[in-house]
Amino acid sequence: MRTTLTLDEDVAALLNKEVRKTGEPFKQVVNRYLRLGLTTKQPPRKPFKVTPINLGLPDFDKVEELLEYLEGPDYR
Repeated sequence: MRTTLTLDEDVAALLNKEVRKTGEPFKQVVNRYLRLGLTTKQPPRKPFKVTPINLGLPDFDKVEELLEYLEGPDYR
């Protein structure tokens, strides 16, 4: 299959370095690394979990209530 692909400069530099090192054609190097990246199984990531911390503050329904609590009645 023939396609046009725009590579980032750093990726192109790494591919060209591999071409010079191995003497393989550019197409072969690109295909090898694409195949490697697409077939390598990544270990499953742990789900990101946030554990809330109770700060001991009362519950506020409105921002104005929170500002008044933190800065006093003359917060404006």
